[in-house]
Amino acid sequence: MTLEEKKEFFKQDRFAVETTGLEIISVGENTAKVKLKIEERHLNGLGFLMGGAYFTTADFAFAVATNDDVNKVVTSSSTINYLRSVKGDELYAEAKLLKNGRSICF
Repeated sequence: MTLEEKKEFFKQDRFAVETTGLEIISVGENTAKVKLKIEERHLNGLGFLMGGAYFTTADFAFAVATNDDVNKVVTSSSTINYLRSVKGDELYAEAKLLKNGRSICF
């Protein structure tokens, strides 16, 4: 799928696109890069980017890289390690499908 086709396809992911404000910025064969423009609504009580915003950004990149009009994939397990807080006002996540099995992908 082209970038525009992916954007159209993922308009239905209302939480990622409308509520969170994530944007698909590039796609390739089983790859995707997404961006979150950080706003006040994404910050926790300490003024840092909310952990859920990091997680949603990563999960959305995975979804864009692995789903299209033929393949329908959902996450069965995922983890994240927070190493440091984001610097600047944008957060990017990239995903690449490494193995596409019968019922599971990595």
